[in-house]
Amino acid sequence: MKFIAFETAGHQGLAIEEGGCFRGLTTQDANYPGDLLFLIRAGGTALTDAAADLAKAPEIDLTQVRYLPPVAAPEKIVCVGLNYRDHSAESGFEQPDFPTLFGRFNSSLIGHGAPIIRPAVSEQLDYEGELVAIIGTEACKVSEADALSHVSGYSVFNDASIRDYQFKSPQWTAGKNFDDTGGFGPWFVTADALPEGCLGLTLTTRLNGAVVQQARIDDMVFSVAQTIAICSQFMTLKPGDVIVTGTPSGVGLARKPPLWMKDGDICEVEIDELGILSNPIRNA
Repeated sequence: MKFIAFETAGHQGLAIEEGGCFRGLTTQDANYPGDLLFLIRAGGTALTDAAADLAKAPEIDLTQVRYLPPVAAPEKIVCVGLNYRDHSAESGFEQPDFPTLFGRFNSSLIGHGAPIIRPAVSEQLDYEGELVAIIGTEACKVSEADALSHVSGYSVFNDASIRDYQFKSPQWTAGKNFDDTGGFGPWFVTADALPEGCLGLTLTTRLNGAVVQQARIDDMVFSVAQTIAICSQFMTLKPGDVIVTGTPSGVGLARKPPLWMKDGDICEVEIDELGILSNPIRNA
């Protein structure tokens, strides 16, 4: 199943792909099932029941709506740094034996089509195409073998980073949490519609149409299953939590000269079967 979170005329909505188009309802409609976070947290058959209702709803003209992040207010957004060996090498870091974890906050999230904002305090706005896994059921001290059973679905992320602020301290929080820098979308695709852990899929990032990153999901040092299993040993992952799984080589920071995103650029992150997340770049 493929869901889109959207807003139209000031009302939040949810749509599902059905018969080659998207059909959906908004908070104005009596049968509106709730947003994705509500449905994921509800558990059981909530997602499939909502999908059945949405499949009978009116068709949505996606050119006339504003895309929202699939899960706009998760309890946790856990990001993995240095999760592709070639990216660790280009960044000047030794490949870690334990995932390099950091957090993002909800205030940084934007949907497909919304502008990524280059703040006035820096020119060092960089792209990072990434796969997202969304937790579906509580995961506490789970094994790697069982980890993927706790995933509800997947999406695409652009972990746009303000590099000089990222490296102002050993912790990366500042550079990873500027407002309107976390592109997330365009869709939420349920795990049962994809290969396990998205293995076999290819991630491609394009800046103004030119490919700047490309790698297979299989190239990650810590797979989705491993990351969930490791994180669950020290924190309970809750339904709706978002795991941003890391970026491959090709980032602007590592290029000579550096390639920073600037006003007027368009950055696209594509993952097979998960769609294209596209965001224009705008100055604050």
